Amino acid sequence: MKIIVTSIGTRGDMEPLLAVGEILREKGHQVFCLFPEQFRGLAEDSGFEFGSLGSRFIEMLESEVGRTAMGSGGSILKKLVAFVKLALQQKDINREMVRKQYEYVEQVVPDYIVHNGKVIYPVIWSLKHPGKTTLISPVPYLHYVKNHAHVAFNKDFGPFFNKLTYRLANYGLVKTIMNSLQWLDSTKRISQKQIQHSLFTNNAIYTISPTLFERPDYWPSNIKVLGYHERDKTVNWQPDEALNDFLAKHPKTLLVTFGSMLNPAPAEKTQLILEILERNGIPAIINTAAGGLVKPDNYSCEHIHFVSGIPYDWVLPKIYGVVHHGGSGTTHMALKYGCASLIIPHIIDQFVWNKIIAQKGAGPEGIAIGAITVKKLEPKILELVNIQAFKNKAEEIGAEMCQEDFREEVCQAIVQAE
Repeated sequence: MKIIVTSIGTRGDMEPLLAVGEILREKGHQVFCLFPEQFRGLAEDSGFEFGSLGSRFIEMLESEVGRTAMGSGGSILKKLVAFVKLALQQKDINREMVRKQYEYVEQVVPDYIVHNGKVIYPVIWSLKHPGKTTLISPVPYLHYVKNHAHVAFNKDFGPFFNKLTYRLANYGLVKTIMNSLQWLDSTKRISQKQIQHSLFTNNAIYTISPTLFERPDYWPSNIKVLGYHERDKTVNWQPDEALNDFLAKHPKTLLVTFGSMLNPAPAEKTQLILEILERNGIPAIINTAAGGLVKPDNYSCEHIHFVSGIPYDWVLPKIYGVVHHGGSGTTHMALKYGCASLIIPHIIDQFVWNKIIAQKGAGPEGIAIGAITVKKLEPKILELVNIQAFKNKAEEIGAEMCQEDFREEVCQAIVQAE
């Protein structure tokens, strides 16, 4: 079969689709990746054919307006202004990306499409090809759960009001898809009711470990929870001697990483974390990655080692715990390798993972990036390092996750029997 896997967002939004793509390729299917241009290398390094959604979306997120609007600090008024500016920019960018989605699908003529929630053209395509699309979600609470609101709201308002949040989110998505039909100059009359029906009946797979999010028994059969999946990220990467020496010298090391998350004051946030680590003599590898953290001119070389990128599947088995942003992939990988976690959430679902980690007992409840201070963060880091129960629980969860194998179920759910 020819299968397009497509995603919009940051790198954390690409990884689940790449992992699913590898599963499908192992079964003999031809996989095409349709991502923003900035992720061409990720797809091609994994051996997939690549289609581009352009570079403007990621450029927008990485702009000053994007950093402010994405909830990484700043006053409420400043964020509100940034959101308005971002919305004005995003309308034109979304129009361009929907057109590119349509053109690429017409070019490839796929048998199936696998997509994340930010890619909306597959929902339109599914109207002519029912049963041929699958939504992949690495975050919980996109479909109704009685004891939790939609992921965008991150609360429990009770069953009735929780259901309203899902309806509100679904209404917004339907309106967006209807706008996309206008952008595509579609001559076929498609109603909101048809779009709504597709959203409820299309296949959906939550790529989340059941140890962290158990599938509600009242969900329809087209919605599944089929475990966390990762690809090998150590291809074409080797650690340098300095990194190996640092880990050998410090057996109880933390990894500090914000992944692909940005914030308006990365130097200030880095210095704050360094002050805590250095005062308490806590050894740490700090991953500057996309720029949410930065390497200063002066710091304690004895306890701190900076990297600009590092495969988590290589480093996590070698360390004690992780201070991170709370992306789905980072959260799962930290637990899979038995690392206690402290989450500093930046946006939306990261606040959900922060609560899940605390509820599971795999780390203290973290603090939002915009609210961290030395006074607030220092005791949390000390808890992470000194309370052995967090490490023990993370290792227990990791052992359960290592027993999960849903690869066959993932493939069967996507490629339905004819």
